[in-house]
Amino acid sequence: MSELTFTLLRLGYLVLLWVFVLTAIGVLRRDLSTRAGAPGRRKRRAAVPQPAGTPPLGGQQPVPPPGPRAASRGAGTPTRLVVTAGPLQGTSLPLTGSSILIGRSPGSTLVLDDDYSSSRHARIFPQGGQWFVEDLGSTNGTFIGEQQIHGVVPLSPGVGVQIGRSVVELQG
Repeated sequence: MSELTFTLLRLGYLVLLWVFVLTAIGVLRRDLSTRAGAPGRRKRRAAVPQPAGTPPLGGQQPVPPPGPRAASRGAGTPTRLVVTAGPLQGTSLPLTGSSILIGRSPGSTLVLDDDYSSSRHARIFPQGGQWFVEDLGSTNGTFIGEQQIHGVVPLSPGVGVQIGRSVVELQG
């Protein structure tokens, strides 16, 4: 081979190596990002007026006020959040009236050691006497039954919420 061909092959290999390294860094950066609205993850939703008394969580979409259907439900007041399936099955958290953050992050209220859950995967919170679940822009989604949820959804006691390999539900 000529000297020019050999030099071009070496430069091509070097460029290919840098493309691989930069791609790997980009993937790691997106995966380790703890902000739900981080660039490269998902589009930010338009801001909706925040109901009084509900603090926003990390720039997430504000919570809509509960509708008449949610207010009319009086089917028992839940007192705890229980993990009914998954690695932490049997774990129970008391419901104190504050938001419960679920994910892999050590700062979460319920820390899941699960490759299928995001750092800040979902939150369960009360508002106006009703409990709600909100997906926080997770990679693999949050499900009620087979239905993937988007945004804020009312949550009734006894209804399972799948987060990664775990299923949690409100119980009385």
